[in-house]
Amino acid sequence: MVQRQQSIQNAVQEYGKRLFSFIRSRVKSDEDAEDILQDVWYQLISIIDTQPIELLSSWLFRVSKNRIVDKKRKQKPQSLEDLSYTDNEGEMVFPEALLTDSSNPETELERMYFRELFYLALNELPEKQREVYVWNELEDLTLQQIADKTGESIKTITSRKRYAVAHLRKRLQEMYNDY
Repeated sequence: MVQRQQSIQNAVQEYGKRLFSFIRSRVKSDEDAEDILQDVWYQLISIIDTQPIELLSSWLFRVSKNRIVDKKRKQKPQSLEDLSYTDNEGEMVFPEALLTDSSNPETELERMYFRELFYLALNELPEKQREVYVWNELEDLTLQQIADKTGESIKTITSRKRYAVAHLRKRLQEMYNDY
């Protein structure tokens, strides 16, 4: 028992700062890094008596990396609506900085990048979903007007819009995370 405690204390003293730095460079906050490090120490404590660990350093960093990956998988994805707001009529509107002219080269570059990614993702949609999305979001037709125009039911039009938004959310998630 004393040997076990000494082994754990030695591991914490020898690898604690390096592990924290390793984890911190791969997560968003100190709190996330501390949580992951605590999970690594807990796993070490629970396994140290049952299995021999030949290369403790490698084992600790591998477990840390696995915990980081697990945390990223569990993160709730942000939605396309987080980039936008809803106007008085309930329509989705993108932030003004992405849509207006600006003399700031950095903002202009971001806007161009967003538009490029947005239109690439939009062009990946099946034609009917793309049409519904464009008519509703870019040409300001209501879903009922689109249903009347196409002769489709409002439920079909709503479903197509939902699938289009889900696809765009997924494709634009990486850009959203960057900004």
